[in-house]
Amino acid sequence: MASLGEITRVKLSDIRPYEKNAKIHGREQLEKLKGSIQEFGFVNPCLIDRDYNLIAGHGRVMAAEELGMETVPCVFVEGLTDEQRRAYILADNKLAELAEWDDVLVASELAELAEVGFDISLTGFEMQAVDLEDVEDEKYVKNVDIPHYEPSGEPVSILDCYDLDKYEDLLVGIGEADITDAEKEFLMYAASRHIVFNYKKIADYYASATPEMQRLMEDSALVIIDVNDAIAKGFARLQSYLDEIEEREHED
Repeated sequence: MASLGEITRVKLSDIRPYEKNAKIHGREQLEKLKGSIQEFGFVNPCLIDRDYNLIAGHGRVMAAEELGMETVPCVFVEGLTDEQRRAYILADNKLAELAEWDDVLVASELAELAEVGFDISLTGFEMQAVDLEDVEDEKYVKNVDIPHYEPSGEPVSILDCYDLDKYEDLLVGIGEADITDAEKEFLMYAASRHIVFNYKKIADYYASATPEMQRLMEDSALVIIDVNDAIAKGFARLQSYLDEIEEREHED
């Protein structure tokens, strides 16, 4: 049985990544890891043995190196055989993949974070609609806590409804990159995912917008009108419709 020591700051130059680590850390993941470290700090220590062989945290170490960090927090693991260490490196990466996500709860959490202007990309998720047809038959979704935004009545500028800081930084980097025009165009489209929308401000703006603007905001899913506590994530399904489906399942 392995045991853990206390958290210790260790020089990155002393850490020895496992040369046969089978987990591939792509550029997108590394950028997200770097963003996470910058936002939250290095709060998830790496695991190493007494010979400074890296057991868990290869992606975090790579991100820390790119950020220019000199040390990272580590926990020494005692008592693993060489075979156990190699097996755990595989298990640490693979077992996490076997977990499933509750798409509705994820969407609800993301919506609440977006409400206060938090950069959703730091979670590794992107804002997306929940397709109820993809939910397993036995998992009928009811009573979801959908964020509601009550207009404050205060005037809001359209510029208050979104934050372009990260998006514009990405555009600068893309524009300066030595890549093809087609690649730049592709990356510019992708960069738009990092525009942060303030949905509370959007609700205020919607309340005083013209009917045409309101219609277009609804078509873009910036504002979703909740009818009789409908489940609204891009598309709305009325509760009564879900009840009918569930009743038919019970009858069958």
